[in-house]
Amino acid sequence: MRSTPHKAFVTSALAVAALAAALLPGSTASAAAQAACTPTQVVANGGFESGTSPWTQSSTSVITSRTGQSAHGGTSFAWLDGVGGTHTDTLSQSVTIPSGCSSAALTFWLHVDTAETTSSTAYDKLTAKIGSTTLATYSNLNKATGYVQKSFDVSAFAGQTVSLAFTGTEDSSLQTSFVLDDIALNTSGDTAPPADSTRTPAAPAYTVSLSSNTAGTVWTGHESATFTNASATALTEVYLRLWDNYHGTCSAPPITVTNVTGGTAGALSVACTALQIALPTPLAQGQSTTIGFDLGITVPSGADRFGHDGAFNMIGNALPVLAVKDGSGWHLDPYTNNGESFYSLAADFKVTLDHPTSLLVPATGTSTDTPGTSGRTVTTATASKVRDFAWAAGPFSKISGTSPGGVPVNIYSVSGISSSSAQSMLSTAKSAVDAHAGRFGAYPYGELDAVIDNNFWFGGMEYPGFVLDLVSTTALTHEIGHQWWYGIVGDDEYNSPWLDEAFTDYATDLAQGLSGTNCWNSTSWASSAEKITNSMAYWDAHSSRYSTVVYGYGKCALHDLRRLIGDSAMTTLLRNYASAHWYGVSTTAEFKAAAQAATGTDLTSFWTTHRIDG
Repeated sequence: MRSTPHKAFVTSALAVAALAAALLPGSTASAAAQAACTPTQVVANGGFESGTSPWTQSSTSVITSRTGQSAHGGTSFAWLDGVGGTHTDTLSQSVTIPSGCSSAALTFWLHVDTAETTSSTAYDKLTAKIGSTTLATYSNLNKATGYVQKSFDVSAFAGQTVSLAFTGTEDSSLQTSFVLDDIALNTSGDTAPPADSTRTPAAPAYTVSLSSNTAGTVWTGHESATFTNASATALTEVYLRLWDNYHGTCSAPPITVTNVTGGTAGALSVACTALQIALPTPLAQGQSTTIGFDLGITVPSGADRFGHDGAFNMIGNALPVLAVKDGSGWHLDPYTNNGESFYSLAADFKVTLDHPTSLLVPATGTSTDTPGTSGRTVTTATASKVRDFAWAAGPFSKISGTSPGGVPVNIYSVSGISSSSAQSMLSTAKSAVDAHAGRFGAYPYGELDAVIDNNFWFGGMEYPGFVLDLVSTTALTHEIGHQWWYGIVGDDEYNSPWLDEAFTDYATDLAQGLSGTNCWNSTSWASSAEKITNSMAYWDAHSSRYSTVVYGYGKCALHDLRRLIGDSAMTTLLRNYASAHWYGVSTTAEFKAAAQAATGTDLTSFWTTHRIDG
């Protein structure tokens, strides 16, 4: 949902990782009889913090903590090569991938630095293999200033014991160092998913009370979550998603959950972004319960959706939210920095933020300010039927207005944004919110807040009633379009990113009077596996194609569909589809069925030509 997606590390060969989605079996008797998968991480000592066992290394200097390189997490790492002469280093471990799981993903962090100056010749190489299969080869051409996470689907090796091996080779001159850390192989997914496809826990309601330090970089307090089990299968556990732990390490997580009540906290999983809470008794269909916990949030440095740009804090996805269980089991997909993983059900939030009065705090929902203790203000934000909650804190400049359709709009600017740019963004926001509402249904979230910072590397990011953006008319129109396509009409963002990105880019074109004439004619597929409907696991492994295909080809496919069935039919289709899925969840299959129902033309060949599967 980043309107101008980029890589955090601008290197064409480097991909953001996709850790395994940890899906657990249902707890009915029939499900127990099926092949069950307990999410497992099968690499031992993947962070090299427990000596060298069970790794086999070519020399005692491969697993090390010596100076010259640094660890991704902890103090130790594996350093292959870096000699500057003809040399080979190897590192391997035998791993067993259980047979009861449908998915297995290998991930590792790699840092490459080199004295080679060429931009075209791979003199020094690192090969990653599992069994006899070469997963990837890296070289001096992949040099980068920091670590980059790599990911590979190794599901084909389920039920096997195989060697996981890395081999680094250097030629006769000029060193290249291949540094590995935090290697993991996560298994997930029952081979036979639960039969009950009902999405649960349903009707979540979150109550949060937090207090910040002077700078707004540290927040502490308490959160509670009340929910109902909508499924015929009793719930014995729930999972909290601690998404922003991606931005730290498991040893120093930016999001901490302690003193859990209403359940028993289990182990963190999925790179510490998922926390199991075992319920004291099974929760039957229709029953409700509440869990609570103390919460700590530490905002890292960086102009990101979770980070601070100097004195200005952006706090997106920091509140733990309940994971979704459906017909595929628990959705514990990994965080992706290339796009989004934030599959969640519409919920109610009441969030109280105690902060210095010098900090303005725009937030999801409708906010009211009351005086706090000396020099402090208490901002209370309430929001109904939203999938996420986000806020910012800083000495922003604020201007406000109301759209012709009656939506209050606030623009919060960091220092360096001119007053004319802020006014332009206010005008854009007022126009965009009304344009989208006119096509897809009235904006339901009360006020709309936009935080403007030209240092955002990602372009823009959306949350319900709250967006982050550059000074860009197109980007802001796009992020506001996400209020409908992901906010109101939800989707599984990790597995079906096109349902929000393509639809929002199409809506942005319409709002800006663009018809997408002939845009489908520019399509050029990179491979037979490339499809508009691919998941983020695919796009994280093919990151240079993500924007082109999901955003570009996706919106052009929708323009083509409009030309095929007619403008009036397409307008009615999308408005009715939004209404039918208001505060719900959209799937590709449901949209294809709705589109087919809207026309007498057989769309089978259309979906095939446009590579829209599902």
